[in-house]
Amino acid sequence: MGILVCDYEVIEGIIKVNCKGCVFGSSVEDFDVCMATTIDKIREVKKVERIILTESREHEYDYDQTRLLVEIALLYDKFLNEDRILESPFIAEIKHFIPNISNELNLVLKEMLRRDPIAAYVQIKRFIRKHRSRALKSRGDVKKAAEDYIRLLEEINKKLESTMLIQAVKDKIHGYRLGDRSIYRKIFTPLIRPTFMLTRYVSIPPKGARMLDRYELPTKIIVEIFKVPGKTRPFYYITPPEFRLSESQYFILDTARRYLAEHKPTETEFVQPERAREVFMNMGKDTILKIADERGVHLSSAELNEMTNILARYTAGFGILEVLLADSKLQDIYINSPIGIAPIFVGHSDFEECETNLIPTKEDAESWATRFRMLSGRPLDEANPVLDTELMVPGGRARVAAITRTLSPEGIGYALRRHRDKPWTYPLFINEKMFDPLYSGLMNFLIQGSRSLLFAGGRSSGKSSLLGATMVEIMRKFRIVSVEDTLELPIVSMRNLGYNIERMKSRSVITRVESELPADEALRTALRLGDSCLIIGEVRSHEAKALWEAMRIGALAHVVAGTIHGESAYGVFDRVVNDLGVPTTSFKATDIITICGMIRSADGLHRNRRVVEVTEIRKHWKNDPMDENGFVNLMEYSAKEDKLKPTSTLINGESHIINEIAKRVKEWHGNWDAVWDNILLRGKIKEKMVEYSNKLNRREILEAEWVIDANDMFHQISDDVRQELGSLDSKEIYKNWDIWFKGKLKEKLGV
Repeated sequence: MGILVCDYEVIEGIIKVNCKGCVFGSSVEDFDVCMATTIDKIREVKKVERIILTESREHEYDYDQTRLLVEIALLYDKFLNEDRILESPFIAEIKHFIPNISNELNLVLKEMLRRDPIAAYVQIKRFIRKHRSRALKSRGDVKKAAEDYIRLLEEINKKLESTMLIQAVKDKIHGYRLGDRSIYRKIFTPLIRPTFMLTRYVSIPPKGARMLDRYELPTKIIVEIFKVPGKTRPFYYITPPEFRLSESQYFILDTARRYLAEHKPTETEFVQPERAREVFMNMGKDTILKIADERGVHLSSAELNEMTNILARYTAGFGILEVLLADSKLQDIYINSPIGIAPIFVGHSDFEECETNLIPTKEDAESWATRFRMLSGRPLDEANPVLDTELMVPGGRARVAAITRTLSPEGIGYALRRHRDKPWTYPLFINEKMFDPLYSGLMNFLIQGSRSLLFAGGRSSGKSSLLGATMVEIMRKFRIVSVEDTLELPIVSMRNLGYNIERMKSRSVITRVESELPADEALRTALRLGDSCLIIGEVRSHEAKALWEAMRIGALAHVVAGTIHGESAYGVFDRVVNDLGVPTTSFKATDIITICGMIRSADGLHRNRRVVEVTEIRKHWKNDPMDENGFVNLMEYSAKEDKLKPTSTLINGESHIINEIAKRVKEWHGNWDAVWDNILLRGKIKEKMVEYSNKLNRREILEAEWVIDANDMFHQISDDVRQELGSLDSKEIYKNWDIWFKGKLKEKLGV
């Protein structure tokens, strides 16, 4: 049996009423019957914090507005069930002298108080005036009865006047006409939202919360961060534009959605989300315009575009996930099983882990699972309880990990790792204090020297982002081949920036989709694709043997870089050799290992990503690099200074890897001062970009487009200076580069 009109459910102090098909509407401010039935439900439930009335839209009354109705419901119960005014002997006695009082009290206390408490208040005052006039003209028992009745009315009036609702209006009801509900529309302003949004939305921040930050995203999404008393985790409060539309706009969207629901996208459209969105955007815009014209509603170009985007979000798109992914400050999104119990949690770049005001439903979870299966072409069921895929929506891109039964006993759960829309860059990391300019200069030098580099660390330490930033340091003149089992690297962005790049997708060791090549075969194929820089998304399994064998025999003439889990250089060695089976002699092909880590504050509340170690792998050892001094640190993190500092090995020119690079360059051979000067110069250029960015308050200066151009110009200017002066004069190179960069700032930014 379906849900009946005016049936309701109670969830954690929230009354949710089904108003679909109700002739009396779904708003307490507009309809007296709706107010009366809502007060009746409050009386049944007792403890109520919010009320949601659902028709074609949901009308949600927050805690403060609900309290007004709760007070009236309690007063109604007191008058009729506790004081039992209508049945009291007092009323039975005086109605012999004033016959109409039963009708008057029934009208005010039984009918008006539930339907229209303001009218009840006004009517009581009118009755008081009427009976005062009668008392003046009466004598004896009639006079006494009238005075007793007046005292009762005054007591009722006093209690009504003590409620917050009457307090809010008592000075504004001069000339009030009974039944006029316009005054209620100034008091009750529910949040009106589309019912096609499945996710539950907490409409007000927690009690006593203090705002820490507020910002608006380009799509008119408002984000507010609150500090909640007694909680260490901040509250992430997000309000998308679909909650701020007019009644007519909601009607148009509802009607358009129902029309589009009849359009069944083809399998091709589902597999190609850009195509599906394009189809729905075009159909949606035409449909919205047609419905608006039929209703005589004028929509501006901005309103039409906004409504079209909202419609696409909840038809061809991923609903609230798209709203969250529009925030570039979010790094992780967690949706835990069992769905519907807990809110969505997010990892924020400024405030770390936050609780949100969004509570997904089981319908949300199932809908997303269906879409992820179609997009990835992979199963997600009890036989295959893990799905890894990538989600790309307007404003955001994320890696999606989904689990379900049998791995997750409580059903579907999701974790989304949001990727930056653009690649990370070394200047961006310098600005975030992940490392200092010297590290960027050293790494740029090693990249140009065609070394093999590993970025290691724990989960969320920043190693994949650092690998992406390292790719930006590769000159565009070189071809790049990438191999990933989960697509995370900024390949599309780099291709758009002019790189010659080929991406390969290998089989995940977790999901094991048989139609995909295993990682070791994908890697061997990559080695046959020509002379290229090789980027490995993450070294996980048996492909490690193929990778290190290729490096050892010299099959690669360009930089090789990848990520691997490991908390130290020896931890990486132990995993590669002992767990993944790479021969010790092959591991020596590794040149540099960068260790990324999470640095916690003393109070345990804050974490910061830092490069904590840069280790050179020397080649003289035979069995154990730790025992035989095969690991030599070039840079180490100082917790006291919160800074990555060079070791004496690096400063004094004792790095074997750097000296190997220098041997092959005429200007640097046997001249450590020139080598060190060049490393510092490369870092100084990155540092200068950060200085210009902060001075001008233009963050785009740190983005990949600017960094790549700056790198290209550095190499061109270096070549020009070498030909002109016969040496790589750092001062001259820097001076010419700075002149060029200032010209670029003026040309691009007008500064």
